[in-house]
Amino acid sequence: MVAVLMVCLGNICRSPLAEGILKSKVDPSKVYVDSAGTGAYHVGNLPDPRSIEVAAKYGIDITDQRARAFSKKDFDTFDVIYAMDASNYNNILNLAQSDLQRAKVKLILNEIRPDRNEQVPDPYYGGDNGFEHVYQLLDESCELIAKQL
Repeated sequence: MVAVLMVCLGNICRSPLAEGILKSKVDPSKVYVDSAGTGAYHVGNLPDPRSIEVAAKYGIDITDQRARAFSKKDFDTFDVIYAMDASNYNNILNLAQSDLQRAKVKLILNEIRPDRNEQVPDPYYGGDNGFEHVYQLLDESCELIAKQL
């Protein structure tokens, strides 16, 4: 089984969407998907209502998710760790203790736009349209990731 982790800052907007989207595209008996945040601000909370709403619009229910903090043991559990932006990417790398661990960490949009190091914008303080935009970016990336798995 392949294990994939999606990581953003608070684990309530982008990474729960990425988790839900990828789960909807893979066989759960072959691919395990989870999400986490590099900040522990929202541990135990549901995803942001706007993330829940945009996911539901596309037939994906993410209300079973609860925010959790990224930890060093995630390097042992997961085969690939997708960061939503450069800040979270660097925060994850700072916890890595080996080249093997560092090699697991990728920026998610590099899957669809290789080596451009583009970032999934944080929609938290923006309008509702920001969540739609984030959904579309993540859906495109997760479609490619699912095909590769």
